[in-house]
Amino acid sequence: MVNAASRAGVTVSVLLAAHFAFTWLSNIRSSAQHSEYYSPEQSCFCHLTGVLDDCFCDIESIDVFNNFKIFPKMRQLIERDYFRYYKVNLKRPCPFWPDDGHCSIKDCHVEPCPESKVPVGIKAGNYNKYSEAANKMKEMEDCVQANQLGAINSTLSNQTKEAFVDWARHDDAQDHFCELDDETSPNAEYVDLLLNPERYTGYKGSSAWRVWNSIYEENCFKPRSVYRPLNPLAPGRGGEDDAGEGFYKWLEGLCLEKRVFYRLISGLHTSINIHLCAQHLNIEVFGKAKWGPNVKEFQHRFIETKGEGTRRLKNLYFLFLIELRALSKVASYFERSIVDLYTGNSQEDAVTKELLLQVLNEAKAFPMHFDEKSMFAGHKMEAKSLKEEFRLHFKNISRIMDCVGCSKCRLWGKLQTQGLGTALKILFSEKEIKNLPENSPSKGFQLTRQEVVALLNAFARLSTSIKELHNFRNLIQNKR
Repeated sequence: MVNAASRAGVTVSVLLAAHFAFTWLSNIRSSAQHSEYYSPEQSCFCHLTGVLDDCFCDIESIDVFNNFKIFPKMRQLIERDYFRYYKVNLKRPCPFWPDDGHCSIKDCHVEPCPESKVPVGIKAGNYNKYSEAANKMKEMEDCVQANQLGAINSTLSNQTKEAFVDWARHDDAQDHFCELDDETSPNAEYVDLLLNPERYTGYKGSSAWRVWNSIYEENCFKPRSVYRPLNPLAPGRGGEDDAGEGFYKWLEGLCLEKRVFYRLISGLHTSINIHLCAQHLNIEVFGKAKWGPNVKEFQHRFIETKGEGTRRLKNLYFLFLIELRALSKVASYFERSIVDLYTGNSQEDAVTKELLLQVLNEAKAFPMHFDEKSMFAGHKMEAKSLKEEFRLHFKNISRIMDCVGCSKCRLWGKLQTQGLGTALKILFSEKEIKNLPENSPSKGFQLTRQEVVALLNAFARLSTSIKELHNFRNLIQNKR
């Protein structure tokens, strides 16, 4: 009787879940039809539809969810003081080759934010993401720990002490997928992201090609039998055999994890290209320049590609799902009362926290998340080795961002790469997040303010890209 009741309860739960998903899909598709979101005449986007590979979700559902639910909230969130100031070192030398890039227009320059403009709570220190009370608690914990370590260190040699510091630094870096900037470096400066928007700068040519070529050819996984370049900018690409679905058949020879890695990089590349097309320097009547969408540039990058552009755009949606999943997973971290997004202005902080929780609740409510449990699920030792290889490849890509010759491109490249790296860190830290204590700011899973700002701004960039696709669809349709 107990087993029968349990099975009945499970059946009811499954039916309720199915009913919820069906109702949700019906509502969003109804909204799409009401807004005439997809028109039969929009033939250039006719293949950008249906279920995405490697996950159970369709593009139409993502479009409506993003454009009508989460995009408006994300736009408000990143305008808050906590998320608009990002500390970054744009002077780190390229570790792989001499910097030979340059920008063709003055808009490549990044204007650092004067210290006087940065909210006092943000400048306070590395733990400013917590409330003032939590900062005091952290100081007490550090004091006790320092006294304990001091008692031990008095019997150790200087060389051994340095070794302990190196070991601790190594352990702290094991869950990082990115090469993080040292925020204490004199070259690290605060940047107001709202005053330095991502847009077209004229940065192109051999320098830009070398960056993306290194990312694709040296860091993306591919079968040994594939000799053609993965980089869509490579001179060898563009023939009939290299276009569209035909070229991507090599992905079938890779395991899920390696396919995901390539799709993440391709999705990031696609998103950046959409931003440049949407905020392009257009010359209007009487020679007056204006920033805005450039349909010709968009068509060149995504439509005049013999079918390859559709695959690139699908990878953007895939990346969106990955970062959306990370937001849903990290919600419990931010729901703790100890996390206040501290800027020093209690009223500002409360509004920001509430808006962030609204975004995270929207993320949790999305019913068709990517299932990261299917990754690294094989033999324990092989899965561990593959995960570490995955992490190191991505960390290397974050280092390549210091080779970008354009300052503004470097800023947004570093931020979006770090945002994706933070999302990956979250996805592979589920147990640590679940076991977090409510009132301790220093035990278990942690995110620095730099990681939090990068995570939300990077997702906002993806959300904006999908919104811009809708705008380009309408612009192209209206030109006919």
